[in-house]
Order: sequence, then C-alpha cells, then structure tokens
Amino acid sequence: MEYIDNLPTMDLMRSEKMALVQLIIPVESAHRAVSYLGELGLLQFRDLNADKSPFQRTFVNQVKRCAEMSRKLRFFKDQIQKAGLMSSSRSSLQPNLELEELEIQLAEHEHELIEMNHNSEKLQQTYNELLEFKMVLQKASGFLVSNKGHAVVEERELEDHVYSNDHYADTSSLLEQCILQEMRSGPSNQSGLRFISGIIGKPKALRFERMLFRATRGNMLFNQAPADEQILDPVLTEMLEKTVFVVFFSGEQARTKILKICEAFGANCYPVPEDMTKQRQLTREVLSRLSELEATLDAGIRHRNKALTSIGFELAQWMNLVRREKAVYDTLNMLNFDVTKKCLVGEGWCPLSAKTQIQEMLQRATFDSNSQVGIIFHSMDAVESPPTYFKTNRFTHAFQEIVDAYGVAQYQEANPAVYTVITFPFLFAVMFGDWGHGLCLLLGALVLIARESKLGSQKLGSFMEMLFGGRFVLLLMSLFSIYCGLIYNEFFSVPYHIFGGSAYKCRDATCSDAHLVGLVKYQDPYPFGVDPSWRGSRSELPFLNSLKMKMSILLGVAQMNLGIILSYFNARYFGNSLDTRYQFVPQMIFLNSLFGYLSLLIIIKWCTGSQADLYHVMIYMFLSPFDDLGENQLFWGQKGLQIILLLSAVVAVPWMLFPKPFILRKLHSERFQGRTYRILGTSEMDLDMEPDLERDHHEEFNFSEVFVHQMIHSIEFVLGAVSNTASYLRLWALSLAHSELATVFYEKVLLLAWGYDNIIIRLVGLAVFAFATAFILLMMETLSAFLHALRLHWVEFQNKFYHGDGYKFRPFSFTSLPDDED
Repeated sequence: MEYIDNLPTMDLMRSEKMALVQLIIPVESAHRAVSYLGELGLLQFRDLNADKSPFQRTFVNQVKRCAEMSRKLRFFKDQIQKAGLMSSSRSSLQPNLELEELEIQLAEHEHELIEMNHNSEKLQQTYNELLEFKMVLQKASGFLVSNKGHAVVEERELEDHVYSNDHYADTSSLLEQCILQEMRSGPSNQSGLRFISGIIGKPKALRFERMLFRATRGNMLFNQAPADEQILDPVLTEMLEKTVFVVFFSGEQARTKILKICEAFGANCYPVPEDMTKQRQLTREVLSRLSELEATLDAGIRHRNKALTSIGFELAQWMNLVRREKAVYDTLNMLNFDVTKKCLVGEGWCPLSAKTQIQEMLQRATFDSNSQVGIIFHSMDAVESPPTYFKTNRFTHAFQEIVDAYGVAQYQEANPAVYTVITFPFLFAVMFGDWGHGLCLLLGALVLIARESKLGSQKLGSFMEMLFGGRFVLLLMSLFSIYCGLIYNEFFSVPYHIFGGSAYKCRDATCSDAHLVGLVKYQDPYPFGVDPSWRGSRSELPFLNSLKMKMSILLGVAQMNLGIILSYFNARYFGNSLDTRYQFVPQMIFLNSLFGYLSLLIIIKWCTGSQADLYHVMIYMFLSPFDDLGENQLFWGQKGLQIILLLSAVVAVPWMLFPKPFILRKLHSERFQGRTYRILGTSEMDLDMEPDLERDHHEEFNFSEVFVHQMIHSIEFVLGAVSNTASYLRLWALSLAHSELATVFYEKVLLLAWGYDNIIIRLVGLAVFAFATAFILLMMETLSAFLHALRLHWVEFQNKFYHGDGYKFRPFSFTSLPDDED
C-alpha cells in the first residue's frame, strides 16, 4: 500500500488542488487588477453581494454605460449588415483606447447615422411620392382618354334607351344620369362629374374597390391598372407592388367619402389635370425632379456606406473592448468595500499551481496603476467544497465533456475520463466492428482534423459543431472499429483471407453447399480474428452468437470490476476506511462470486474446448449446489468452489447492509458525548453558542436515514450486478444487428443488382447500396452504437464509484466571454 501511495499522480485522474484565496485591492488599482486576472483566466471569484440586486451594487452605472455602448455597437452591426457591407475581422489597433473616449465616439457615430437614416428616409419618401405621381400621370391619362371615347358610345345608347322607355328617369342610376348630362351639357366642371386618381398597394386593391362600391351605392366608375415599377418601402426596405386607380363620381358628398376611404386604406391621391398639355408639362417636371432625387439619394448612400465602412474597421475591436469592460465591472460588483471604503475585498478559488502567476499579475497591476499600496493576496480556510478543475487539451477535452454531461466530479474524486479515452471508443467498436465502415469514419475524422484551424475559426451549426468538437473521439472510434472489424473479419460484411488461408476445407468435392455438408479442420487456426470460412456456413450464426455473447460478458465484468476498484482508490484517497471494509470488499466478493466465476468458466471452456453447458452450470449452482455436475464439470474441485462462492455471495449482502450504519451511529455518539463534556470548561459566551452547535451536530446524523440509504445502495448493487451484466449483452446484440444489416444490403441489393447484365440496374443497385451504407450504417448505426456505449459508461461503469455532484471551476477569463452579447 505504501508503494501505491508513493506513485506519482496521474494527469486527469484527480482534479487540480484548489485554494480559497482573498484579495484586498486598493480602489485605484482594482480595475486594472481584475483586467489582468481576466487575461490570465485562473481565478474564479465568489459573489460576496449575492443578497443585493443588480441595481444596488457599486458599479451599476458603469455596467449600464457598457450595456448602452453594446446596444450602439449592435445597432452599427445591424446597419452594416443591412447595407450589405462586411465588417473587418482585422481591426486597426488603437493603442490605449479608453472607455470614455470610445463612449464619445460611439455617441457621435450613432447621432450621425441616425441623422443620415432620417434624411435618407425623407428623401426616399419624396422619391416614392414623385415615382407614384409619375405612374399615376401615365396611367390616369390613358383612363381619361379611353373614358371620353367610351362616353360618346354610351351617350347614344342612353339616349335610345330614354326615348324607348318613359320610366328611365326613375330606374337609372345617378352616375348614368350625370354622364348623360355631361355628354349633353359639356365639361365635367359644369355638370358635376369628377374623378380622383391615386395609387394603392396591390393586395388592398380588391377590398378598396368593394368598399368604394358599397360607400357610393354603385354610383361610381372604378378603373385600375398595375404600376409598371415596384416601389421601395423605406421602413421595411422591401419592394412593394402598387396599383394605379381612377374613381369617377358625382357630388361633394361622394368625394368626401372616397377621400376618407383612401385615407383609411393608405392610398395616396394625386391631382391629374384633364388638359393633355398640362399633363405632359407636369410629367416633364416630375421626371426632372426624379432624376435630381436619384442623384441625391446615390450620393447619400455613398456617404453612408463610407461612414459604415470606417466603423466596420473598428467594430470588432470596439465590441471586444466593451465586452471586456462590462465583464470587469460585473466582476467588480462581486467584490465588497472594506470598512475604510478605500479597498475592495474579494474572494475566489484558484489552482494551487497558479498562485504564483496570480501574484505576479497583481504585482504588475499595482505597478502599472502607480498605486502606493500593494494588493494583499493570501489563502483562507475553506468550509465549502472547492470547484472541480481538470487540465485538458484538445484531445482529452471531448472525453471529459462526455463524463461531465453525466455530472461533474466531486473535488479530487477519481475521474472516469482517464479510462473513457480508451474504453468508450473500444466498446463502440465492439458494436460497430467492420473495418470497411471504420475506414469511412477514419476518413471523416482525418478531414476534420486536417481542417481544424479553418473550422475552429468559423461559426458552425449545432450538428457540425458537435461533430468537430468530437473529432478525436471519432478518430479513436474509427481506429478501434478497424481493429474489431479485422477480428470479426468483415469488410462491408465481406470476409477476406488477409492473414493467410482458412483452417477449414471441404470433406469432398460435393462440399460447395456448406449448409448440407460441414467443413473439417485440416491446419492450425486462422492467425488473427474469425476464420473467413465461417461466413455462409450453417453454423455461422450459432458460432458468432456464442462468441460475441461470451465476449460481451467478459468485457462487462472487467469494466464493472474496474469501477469497484476505483471506488477503493476513492475511499483510500479520502481516508474512508469504512467504505473500504464494508463497501468495496463485499462488492468485489459478490460480483466475482457470481459473474467473475461465470467469466472464469467462459475462459476455461474456450481454452479446453469443453462441451459443458454454462447455462446449466449457473442455474443449478443456485437451485442444486450439492448435486454432481456430471458432463458439465470443467475442472477438478468445481463443485466445492461453487458452494464456497455461493456462500460468499450470500454473506456479502448483509456485510454491505448492516455494519456501516451502526458503526457510523457509534462514532457519532462518541463524538457527541465528548462535545457535551467540553461545555463545562467554557465561558458564558461559549455556553450560549455551544448548545446551538451541539444541536446542529446532533441533527446532522439521522440513523434511520443513513440506514435506509445504505439499504437502497445495497439492494441497488445486488440487483444491478445482475441487470448491469445483462446490459452488456447489448454489445453482442448491436454487433450482430450491424453485421446482419450490412450483409442484407450487400447480398440483397448490390449482388442482386450485379446479377443483371443491364448497366442501369447495376448503377441503381450501386446507388441504393451506397445510400444505405452512408445513411443507415454510417450515420444511424454510428449514432446508435455511440448512445449505447454512452449508456454503458454512465450507468454500468460510473455508478460503481462516481458521485458526479461537484461543480465546475469557471474562472473569470476574457477568452470564455460570449461572442454576441444580448
């Protein structure tokens, strides 16, 4: 045991040793000190103002200023994106840019941009009005000319109708009478026939016409035509389709109604003179003003884009500065003033190995801020559990994230990620074993690793980001899949004689059909992996089922034993001898008395070639332990060993259940009794405080709760030993399913299509085979095997030793700040 204790510590095996430290910082150097600590990123501050709201904190005004500047920067970014410009990622550095200077610059830029946008909207609105006026003039003049010609024909029809029908004056509409009166009397301004011309959005045109018809009771004539050009909405920045209309009516009351309806529907009305000469003159004036406005708008857009481009060069640097400053002030809000109000007091966690670096940074901050008083930095005694911090690199980070997704390790608890680096991809490969599919995964992993620098600097989608983050997991999964595929001798389900010839051959010439006549062994076994002659034989499925099922049990029992052994190292590290004696020892005895013995029988049967039925051995080990084994006996003394193992398993259950709660109660009562005697020698103040402490310590231990917890833990382990071992059979099931699926796609799709002489059928079969391989075997099966391997680690392996109820070390670091701050 001393040898084990003297072994050097393993990286990642246990989290970094942490220290609770206190900082007493003079006010004049507080901002610089926190900024330097943010660059270092090795100190996690504790919030000493958790009972205060954000508006009651010291630096709330500075945080508000930073939030306001962030809003302005987001406004600039939106304007740059709307203008179709690109903000430069490489900003021109402005040395020693202060927050106050930046705040003034941002206010000036915002005011300038808002003014330019306002002027641009006004100009665009004027331009739209002139453009609409031009289209109304063009379309309305056509309506007026056509309606005059139409009116002559209408006059004759109406006169004939009046002379042939004496009741016409009673039944005709007011509009027809006005038209007839106009034909007879002359111009419209004398007869009272008027018109209103304008333009309206195309989606509203139908409802607009219907409303006009109902409001005037049909006494109007509505003409419309689609506008030739689309109009830009300055607010929505979208191109809108419009419809030009002319409404003929009679009477001042109808005019008032029509104008109100136009206003309600957002229709713009424009006056169109009846005289063609005036129309042409007005059109020329409108076109002239349009050309002038176009030049003005283009100049405004160029000026605005120039301003946005200059902002874009500095935007990344400004956003980074504001983000950092806001993070600094948020951190300063976690600190408290001392009694003199001249120093800020902060507390936090840092790794022991980083204390020297932190002290150097604080000394540098004191020097750079020209402070006369240095920063005090010292360790404190911690009551609460420290955070968990593992130093990971780009290779081990993804495996640590897999473990942390289940739960963050307790402080200094054994870290499963050390073993997950190998066991996770290996168990995945046991279910996915095919070296052809493994080569495809390897190719994808190598592409991700080769483009690591390029992809790491881009913003990826959620799926691609997850895939890129797990590129080294994918690499090991593919390598182990190739290894297991070589053992299974499967390349897209096809076996190959890679390591020499088969150990089996046919008995005679009629052995071509292996389902009718078996094979005989004529030389040494196949050097590596499964003999290719098993493929297609009548005993292929029973052989592979037996092999993979037994292999799954061996792997499961080995990994569960590893978990229990890690629980011993946890107990030894934390000095908990009770867990070693009354948890680790009985658990090892129980698991290995049953399933360790089963694993031993499997290995002996493989080595000796015995025909013993292991199902029968294990079942009758419980039902009839004293009966003779007969032909199922694998070695001498097996019967006596089984009785001993069965008794050991029975004894291990109460060993786990009873001693630990009673010993804990005894230790607590002794400790509590000692505290009551110490009260006699205390002062009056201590007499007032001690009973509270006494009561608190007494209430901390609840025997019934401890006993129930231990009982649940014991029952869970006993039942879990069975269920977890059975759960590892998923290795066999998924491996078999993957192999059979690959066989079906190869034989029933590719070979079936290749049996035809038609090239089209062959190409279709090849395409279907490639699609099924890519999307079913390489995507769905990969995801399935990944999730099952994840479950085996989280449930079957980690529940033997891993508590996972710690919390992560989250230092104040500028590199971990979010890119886009809402």
